[in-house]
Amino acid sequence: MTGSLLDLLEARVGIVCAVGAGGKKSVLQRLAALHPARVALTATVPMTYVPVELGFATVVDDAGRLPGRIAAIGRVTKVAYACPSEKPGRHAGVPQEVIEHIHREEGFAATYVKADGARMRWIKAPRDDEPSLPDACSTIVAVVSARAIGEPLDERVAHRLEHVARVAGLAEGAVIEPVHVARLIVSPEGLRKAGAGRRVVPVINMVDDEQRHALAREAARIALDLEPALDRVVLTCLQGRDDPVVAVVSRRSGHG
Repeated sequence: MTGSLLDLLEARVGIVCAVGAGGKKSVLQRLAALHPARVALTATVPMTYVPVELGFATVVDDAGRLPGRIAAIGRVTKVAYACPSEKPGRHAGVPQEVIEHIHREEGFAATYVKADGARMRWIKAPRDDEPSLPDACSTIVAVVSARAIGEPLDERVAHRLEHVARVAGLAEGAVIEPVHVARLIVSPEGLRKAGAGRRVVPVINMVDDEQRHALAREAARIALDLEPALDRVVLTCLQGRDDPVVAVVSRRSGHG
C-alpha cells in the first residue's frame, strides 16, 4: 500500500486529532501543508506557535471571539487558531465545542487538532482525562517515535512514565523493545484510547535511518498481529524528505 500521507492517515476530511508523542505537531502541520483545500490547524491543549514560514493566517483570541475573528478574515486557505496563554511561546487550547462550531460554520475540508501533550518526549500513554477529543473527531492519528525503541524507559524518553510502563508491560528503566511499542499502539488504554467508532491510524515517526526502519517495521508487524482491527501502521520521517512516508506496514500486503 502506497499513497499520499493525507490518504494513508485518512485525513482529507473531518476533524482529525493527533495523540501520543514524537511529532504530533509536525505530522499535523505536514497534513495541512499538503491539503489542496481550505483547512485549519488548532489544539484542545497548549500548543507552541505555528512557524511563520508555513504561511498560515493565525488568529489568537478568547474562545467566544474566535468564530467571529476567523469569519472576518475571509476564505483564507490555511488558518491556525488558538486561545491566548500567559506562558511565553505558547498558546492555550480551544474548547472542543468551539472547534466543532468553527469547523462546521467555516466549511473547512479538514481541521487538524493536537489533542494531548507530551512535553517533547518520544513515547507516552494517556492519563484518565486524556486525550481531549471533540465529539465530532473522525480520525485519530496515533503517534510514537522510533527513537524510543532501544532506549531505557525513563523520564528523558517518556511522558506519563508510569502509564507507559503499565500499558506496555515494561519496568521503569528497562529497554523499550518493538513489542512494547506495539502494545502501546494497540491498547485501548494506550494510543487507541477513545478510538471506538473512529478511524485510528498509528504512525511511527522519526524513522530516519536503516536501524530505526527495521525496528519500527518490527513494532508495526507485532501491532498488526495483536490487533485485527488495525489495517496499517505508517512509518514516517518528516525531516529532510519531500515525501514523509518511509513505509506502510499493512495487513493487506502481508505486513509489508
